[in-house]
Amino acid sequence: MTAELRVPNLGESIAEATVGNWFKAKGEAVSADEVVCELETDKVTVEVPAPQAGVLSEITAPQGTTVEVGELLGTIGEGTGAVPAKQSAKPEAAAAAQAPKAPPAADAGAARDPEDAPSAKVLMADNSLEPGGIAGSGRDGRIMKEDVLAAVRAAGSGATPDTAPAAAPAEEGIEERVRMTRLRATIARRLKESQNTAAMLTTYNEVDMSRVMKIRTDFKGAFEERHGVRLGFMSFFVRACCEALLEVPEVNAEIDGDDIVYKKYVNMGIAVGTPTGLVVPVVRNAHSLGFAEIEKRIAELGALARDGKLALGDLQGGTFSISNGGVYGSLMSSPILNPPQSGILGMHKIQERPIALDGEVVIRPMMYLALSYDHRLVDGKGAVTFLVRVKELIEEPHRLLMGI
Repeated sequence: MTAELRVPNLGESIAEATVGNWFKAKGEAVSADEVVCELETDKVTVEVPAPQAGVLSEITAPQGTTVEVGELLGTIGEGTGAVPAKQSAKPEAAAAAQAPKAPPAADAGAARDPEDAPSAKVLMADNSLEPGGIAGSGRDGRIMKEDVLAAVRAAGSGATPDTAPAAAPAEEGIEERVRMTRLRATIARRLKESQNTAAMLTTYNEVDMSRVMKIRTDFKGAFEERHGVRLGFMSFFVRACCEALLEVPEVNAEIDGDDIVYKKYVNMGIAVGTPTGLVVPVVRNAHSLGFAEIEKRIAELGALARDGKLALGDLQGGTFSISNGGVYGSLMSSPILNPPQSGILGMHKIQERPIALDGEVVIRPMMYLALSYDHRLVDGKGAVTFLVRVKELIEEPHRLLMGI
């Protein structure tokens, strides 16, 4: 009996996807519910399992193909199929190395587990290298382009005289052209739409982190022992933003046509950098969560984001966002709005600086804060009031506990 492998329902407002890696080659045996390929959508990567056991008899949508919901990806027929992927990886890799001019077809490396980067496959074939001799630095041990380049450089001392002179200039001018992933294309489109649509403006302030840092130093051990999660700075800022949003509700609102929709809750988006791009998973009902619950949820979402396992629901429904460029060393920036939200807070690097305090110059750990907001909805007074309130709550964190 033949079964069809079709594009599943991708979630609300997502009608198409791009075929990513095929984990099985044509003619290879598959088990029921085994992941056969993955699809890249605007927001997440979706795994497609086999509906039955059998043989992958046909691949109708190779890697890189744009497909719609319900479209045919391939077919699975009856039979035992070829040798399993892990046993046939070496022969297939050797065959790929003997044909360096062949393009990276979807099933050329599908017999290997995990799937290597397409650019890495091309470089391995061009340099007659086998995957078994290269250590992969990508997720799940995937071999990346940089790993192959490092292997080529390491083997450079053994190059023959007639090939060595040609290798050096080729490496200096090397270029790579790869198709933009659907996630990256969506990021580019949404950020440009944000600039074109919203009347975006940014206001700045700075905050003394002394007291929050002392609380974290004094109680991080007991906090982790009690709650099983580390105490970070993000929970303080999430709580402070929730309190400030209650006082300045327009920063937590959005424009819908001719209406303004005020949210009576806070779904806090936390920007997370991943190997494939920036995503903003959402901590739902953050206004009702304590410090430990916020830290746990942020840790869970961060791990899912880095592993590419976020569900569509994890990325939808945010009402306000926080972006922490300080983890990368940013001292100052203007974050871009995440539409249709009307506000986003930018956190930055903590740096000791001299400030005037009670008529004296003292050194304090300071952080610049930036609030980007939609001026169509939020006036300057409201934006400044919001940011000053966040500053007060961080500099006097006992206010968060006392609700004042």
